Amino acid sequence: MKSKIREVLSKHGRLPVDIATLSDSDDLHAAGLTSFASVELMMALEEAFDIEYPNQMMNRRHFSSVTAIENALMKIRQDMAA
Repeated sequence: MKSKIREVLSKHGRLPVDIATLSDSDDLHAAGLTSFASVELMMALEEAFDIEYPNQMMNRRHFSSVTAIENALMKIRQDMAA
């Protein structure tokens, strides 16, 4: 899952650094992820993983790192399966 997240990030995150240079826990906002890019990233993740972000997960915290994105996606999938 993390490799697919990284792929989407590299295409839609508009980061000024190569995603390969960041660890899974590095702060994406500190690395240059903007609010605008976060919205584009969210839409790309929804398409890539065939999910829909609920309103309560549309915040900075859920896009703060590769691990945070993975945790959010797993929670969304879990909630969809319930």
